[in-house]
Amino acid sequence: MSQPLLQVQSLVRHFSGVRAVDGVSLEVAAGQCVALIGPNGAGKSTTFACIAGQQQPDAGQVLWQGCSLLGLSPAQRLDQGVGRSFQVAQVFEALSVLGNVQLALQARQRRLSHWQALALWQREDAMALLEQAGLAGQAHHLAGSLPYGAKKRLELALVLAGKPGLLLLDEPAAGLAEQERASLMVWVRALAAGGLAVMYTEHNMDAVAGVADRVLVLIEGRIAAEGSFETVAADPFVQARYLGRAHA
Repeated sequence: MSQPLLQVQSLVRHFSGVRAVDGVSLEVAAGQCVALIGPNGAGKSTTFACIAGQQQPDAGQVLWQGCSLLGLSPAQRLDQGVGRSFQVAQVFEALSVLGNVQLALQARQRRLSHWQALALWQREDAMALLEQAGLAGQAHHLAGSLPYGAKKRLELALVLAGKPGLLLLDEPAAGLAEQERASLMVWVRALAAGGLAVMYTEHNMDAVAGVADRVLVLIEGRIAAEGSFETVAADPFVQARYLGRAHA
């Protein structure tokens, strides 16, 4: 495996005495797709928030390309190449699909000036991202009118507009039908194959098996198992505390 780009070391985050994240350590390399799975309340979203900057850990370290990210805001971390999506798709619903991506491209270059210029801003680059997302045919639709699966794809296009080296995807397939999940995860897998470091949380095991190179199982704030999907699925502790119930 190539040198890890992301290194999380002994991460701890408390909430009113509850250890939501209790000593999590993990690594993600360029071109690698890593799934973080576990039951509700296991600490997956908190781990993501500490990496992306929405929360600050109580202890531990987050290194990106060997440099600490602690103390940096989410925007500063994005500038360093760390991009994330959320469980519920976040898009600019009052703008067109194309306008969403143009705005994201404009924000990346810190040249947000006035709305009149938005329609002309990096149109070709924006359309290229929409082609990747399978949304070119809906470029002039209002983002708020899109079905949920298309909003998830648009949100990912907005993250990619920031040209990240690391993608943190919080339940990218949540709320999607089986065919939509499969299609989205093919895209996620292709992004990793193209050289991005990808880590994602997920509850749908069909979006993990055959997609993730490595699976980390988080239970009660700690990594309980890791390895291939087949390895963690066969782990008796994981079966008893998570997968057994999930597939019952």
